Formats: sequence, structure tokens, C-alpha cells
Amino acid sequence: MRTILVLGGGLSGFWVAAGAARELADATLEEPAEVVLVDARSFHSMRVRNYELDLEAAKVPFSDILTPIGVRTIQGRVARIDVPSRRVDVKKRSGVEQMHYDRLVVALGSALVRPPIPGLVEHAFDVDTCEGAERLLKHLQALPSRPPSPGRFQAVVIGAGLTGAEITSELPHRLEELAGGPAEVKVTLMDRNPRIADAMGEAQPVIERAMREMGVELRPGVKVTGVTADGVQLEGEERVPAATVVWCGGFRANALTGQLGVPLDELGRLPVDDCMRVKGLTGVYAAGDAATSRIDGHNASVMSCQQGQPMGCFAGHNVAADLVGKPLLPLRMTNYVTCVDLGPWGAVYTEGRERRLVAQGRRAKRTKMLINHKLIYPPRSRDRAEILRSAGPEVPGSPPLDVPASAVDA
Repeated sequence: MRTILVLGGGLSGFWVAAGAARELADATLEEPAEVVLVDARSFHSMRVRNYELDLEAAKVPFSDILTPIGVRTIQGRVARIDVPSRRVDVKKRSGVEQMHYDRLVVALGSALVRPPIPGLVEHAFDVDTCEGAERLLKHLQALPSRPPSPGRFQAVVIGAGLTGAEITSELPHRLEELAGGPAEVKVTLMDRNPRIADAMGEAQPVIERAMREMGVELRPGVKVTGVTADGVQLEGEERVPAATVVWCGGFRANALTGQLGVPLDELGRLPVDDCMRVKGLTGVYAAGDAATSRIDGHNASVMSCQQGQPMGCFAGHNVAADLVGKPLLPLRMTNYVTCVDLGPWGAVYTEGRERRLVAQGRRAKRTKMLINHKLIYPPRSRDRAEILRSAGPEVPGSPPLDVPASAVDA
């Protein structure tokens, strides 16, 4: 049995497995072949929804999508990648299993960067993983039962990028519900950059205005020097009280990419060509946050579901085509949009790398809800043919604007 081994069941890995299964289903095989996916969980977690309240809706069991199309899943953590021996060690509850492969796809994603700020690991929350988001949700729900104290219903979000803006937008109304009113509630968004949402182009002033209208205090240009259970310490000895501190620093590719023995980019990503083959290696592919591609011919790919999904589908198609001796398909994706959820205020929608503002408020919010609740999901019918069709190597168009409310209410 020849094996295509997919490491990681995040957005890209999930689609890699489906894309490879699709190509094998259409191929005439001289030898039997299988697609095997390894992940620490038994489900795919829609990471981009971790700032939302309903976390269960962001989970997609592998048994609902991958099992119907013949993908075998193994629950365990990748411990070691040995490319010369074509072997991967997977740590399972029962011990370490050595898995051999004919073709390998690395789709291990990325993880939140946590610098050595005193108290950050011990006291700060995050929405990087579903487990982290669940921990934050439980903490928030327990606040009313805690003894009254300064900062009980106050929150500080550190990092004013896209994730920071989205979780910040959710906190004022959540905390007001828990506190029984706005009197004790205060939410502060901090960043070391001179402006909040500094990389958001024409949308930056809109995000700043939305935050102020939601009552969020903005603190750009500050440096956090410590985190405690009841607040944040800033450079210059200022202390900001808060029972809830959420860290939203940058991301870096999974550290296991360093085991493949090829030069990585500044984010720890594996360099891939247009067909998602890791440069310098034979029979090894990569996709999503673990890979960097000149996706439009000039610019490096972005860590986003928008590019991670097609990278996964093309990597899956190509790794299977490579195995059965068929031509590979290059991925070129020139359209680029950004849609940032701003909670009750709405959202912003931009186009291009320079992020030209196209829509804001409720209009952009409906597009964001369509993306989060429908467009990024595979078919959930358990229908084999429908799932395989959805995993084709196709470049998606930009998400639509002017989405009717009826399309996102269900």
C-alpha cells in the first residue's frame, strides 16, 4: 500500500487530504494507495472563529468529512520527521508509532508567538486554539462569581492586529452582560506600534473609530513588561488593572518545519514552488501557514484561510498526481481581500495587499458572517461525491458583497 501522509488537520491539511482523495478516486492505480491524516484532535477546528461565542459550531469532526471519502485519520502528535528515511514518528496515547510514507505533505500550521514577558504564559489568555478560546470563555463566565475587586470586569487585549481587533470587539458587550451593565466594564486594546490596526491600510481609521464607538480605550505605542493575574505592567511603571488579559501577538510556523533541513523564511515557513513542492526535497509538499509561496507570482503567501484553503486543495491534488504519474497544476492566486469582524459595530472589507476600503459596517458584516459560517466549510452532508467535488484544485473568487440577511441568518 502506497501512502500519502498528511501532517496536520487544520484548514490546509484538511483540504490537502480531501484533494488527494479526490485525485486518487479518479486515477487508475497500478498499486493500491491511501491518504492518511495525522492530527492531535479528532476534529477540524475553524480557527478563524475562535473569537466567537459559539465554539462548538467551529468544530468539524473528521468522521463527518474525511471518513466518507476514504481518508484514514490517526489521532496523535507529530514528534519527529525523518525525510531521508521517509518516516514520521507520531506520539499516540498507546505510545510512539513510526509511519512510513511514499509522499508527505506538511500542513502543521502556525502557533502564537509568546515572547519572554514575565507572567505572560501563566496569566494571559489567547484565542489561538479552540482549547485556548474555551479556557477564555470559562474564565469570563466565572467572573460574576468572583469577589468584587478592581478590574474584575476589565479586560486588556495586547496586540492590535486582525485577531486582536476581532476579540476586542466581542469583549465590551460580553462583559456588560456578565456585569449586569456598563458601569464596571472597561476594555483596552494595546499595541507597540504607533497606530491601532496599523497594517490595515484605508480601513485603519475605520477600525479605530469603531473601537472608540464601542467604548474601547486605545493604547498604541506602549510596551508591556509584565502580566499578572490582575493586570498588566507597562514600561515606565504604569500598571493597568484587568482580571482578563488576552495575548494576540504574531504567528510563526510550527517548529517541526525545522526538521526538514531546508532554509526557512523569517516566519519559519517551508519554501514551496507553484505546485506546493518543498524546494530542495523530493516527494515532500507543504501548504498553509507552514509554507511560503509566491502565490501571485510576486508576493509571499499570507497566513490566512483565504490562501490556506486553495494551497491545501492544490497540494492535495498535486501530491496524488505525483504519486500516480500525472501532470501537476501550479497555483496562481491574484485576488486578495481582508474582512475583519468588529462585533456589534459591523466589519470592514478591503481589497488588495494595500487594503483599499470597499465596505464597512453591516454590509461588510454580512459578508464576514457568510465567510465564517458557510464559505470556509466543506459540505456537511456526508455525501462522498459532494465532498470530493468541493476539494478540486480551483482558485476561489473574492467573497461577495451585498449579501442578503437571509443568507447568513440560518
